[in-house]
Amino acid sequence: MESTVKTKERPPRTRHTAQQKAQAVLEVWTERKKPADICRSLGIRWTILDQWQKRAMEGMLQALEPYAELENASGLSPRLLSLLTRKSLAAMEAKLANRSRKMSEKASRTTDVDKQE
Repeated sequence: MESTVKTKERPPRTRHTAQQKAQAVLEVWTERKKPADICRSLGIRWTILDQWQKRAMEGMLQALEPYAELENASGLSPRLLSLLTRKSLAAMEAKLANRSRKMSEKASRTTDVDKQE
């Protein structure tokens, strides 16, 4: 007697782009489509769609946090973290230059008043 073991072949794994994932999540959130329809059309399980929704919500919450709290966030990618750091440094440099300009203008007005007296 020959024993044969049937192995169930899995379909090839498909990779979905970030845009496809976002579109799927938005379709669920705006109630355009039912989650089951989206899972069926993309060939994914509902747990995958649920993970996408959780990640999308976390991403939105992180994006809406003030910059001060984002600087301490370790969950951000290094690229995004460096971009935020550069942006905040540029903003600080602009503020510093503006304050310096105002102080020099104020100092020149003060010296002009002293000269007139």
